[in-house]
Amino acid sequence: MTTDDTSPGLVLFDCDGTLVDSQHAIVEAMSAAFVSCGVVPPERAEILSVVGLSLPETFAVLSRGAVDFPVEALEAAYRSTYRTQREAAPTEPLYPGARETLEALRCRTDLQLGMVTGKARRGVGRVLTGHQMEGWFSTIQTADDAPSKPHPAMVLQAMAEVGAEPALTVVVGDTTYDMEMAKAAGAFAIAVGWGYHEPAALLAAGADLMVERFADLPAAIETLFARVSA
Repeated sequence: MTTDDTSPGLVLFDCDGTLVDSQHAIVEAMSAAFVSCGVVPPERAEILSVVGLSLPETFAVLSRGAVDFPVEALEAAYRSTYRTQREAAPTEPLYPGARETLEALRCRTDLQLGMVTGKARRGVGRVLTGHQMEGWFSTIQTADDAPSKPHPAMVLQAMAEVGAEPALTVVVGDTTYDMEMAKAAGAFAIAVGWGYHEPAALLAAGADLMVERFADLPAAIETLFARVSA
């Protein structure tokens, strides 16, 4: 990457569906929450379609506009179920190649790594501790810190925290919410092909590039940042 030493690039990763494969845990906890509140659970595909949103927005979407939908009760039930479930289970697995790629990127002096996720900070801490990745990210923005994706606040806050410029910031994610968030913040967006939203939807939402393997991510980052210095 061709940048001066005072302007390192910032690579912001989503968590669920991008770094860790948490779909089984999310679907199981979400279904249990609906049942506990006396509501018929959505289909698996519908649950996965809202991964990435913070919980109030998740249940607002899943309510399909129903006025008597128990959003607060479902949110509380999901938090309780998911927490109990995760405490009794192994940490969500990293996707193939994630650890190796992160290790390579974080050793570079011209890049900083960050995380922007709809997870609560407690959940992020559990993932980082479980995978021995504490201290790998210079900035971590969660659902506790900002409005839900696709609002750009998490990206803007991350850039402000580490002193990064939008033109040298890229969001790596698996949902349309990630792509829209990146574009709203003036950053680049790289979509991953192993997550929860379809490739066509990701490209339509503004993805600048798409990668199918973690090993392809460093080259994709280089390609985007090269556009700035060209």
